[in-house]
Amino acid sequence: MLNSTLRGGLLTKLFCTTALISMSAQSAVTLDRTRIVFPGTEKSINVTISNDNPQEAYLAQSWIEDLQGNKLTKGAILATPPLQRIEANKKSLVRLSTTAEVAKLPQDRESVFFYNLREVPPKPTGGNTLQIALQSRVKLFYRPTSILAEADTQWSHKVTLTKTAKGYLLNNPTPFNLTVIGFGNSKEQAEKNAFNAVMIPPKSTQELTSAALTTPHLTYINDYGGKPTMSFNCQGETCTVKGE
Repeated sequence: MLNSTLRGGLLTKLFCTTALISMSAQSAVTLDRTRIVFPGTEKSINVTISNDNPQEAYLAQSWIEDLQGNKLTKGAILATPPLQRIEANKKSLVRLSTTAEVAKLPQDRESVFFYNLREVPPKPTGGNTLQIALQSRVKLFYRPTSILAEADTQWSHKVTLTKTAKGYLLNNPTPFNLTVIGFGNSKEQAEKNAFNAVMIPPKSTQELTSAALTTPHLTYINDYGGKPTMSFNCQGETCTVKGE
């Protein structure tokens, strides 16, 4: 058995490590939005990043990935600077710029990437210090010029549901990606029930496993990070969004 002194020392180390992990779990370097929309009329856009640590400067790394998680060093969109120093309690900008590769992207629908932001904490001054570098990852939607006008409409209301043996087939006929985060028989159920979020690409379908619903409701994420809920009216096997 451990003697009381050794046991006390181990418990103290465990407590300190747990406390350090807890304090480090909050990211110091943060992004000003939860998703990014890049309009095709622009050659570049800026996003704001902040160092919320009140005492120490941090380094911030930025890069773009495709949906498979591959880092794009010569892709259609690049993030600059890839590495920068941000002083304590200060903000900075990251520029997202298109390259010649953007012409190879589909022009009749959105393309999706990931923007990554990783903090690099300052070198610790003391020994036996555990550091955790946190990373933010948000979707980056490139929206070509040809569909920008439609983006300002209620395009999500074109989505339909078709009853199937397992639930509903969601049809997204639009040129936009639809990220569904809730589904249920009422607004409350769609917003609060457990649901595995799914992104339905443009002009495609996705089956949603569900029991038969009297009045299907669907919650999605809009361009501003909001979470509106749409109510459907069913006639036979097909359900369409109710007008407001």
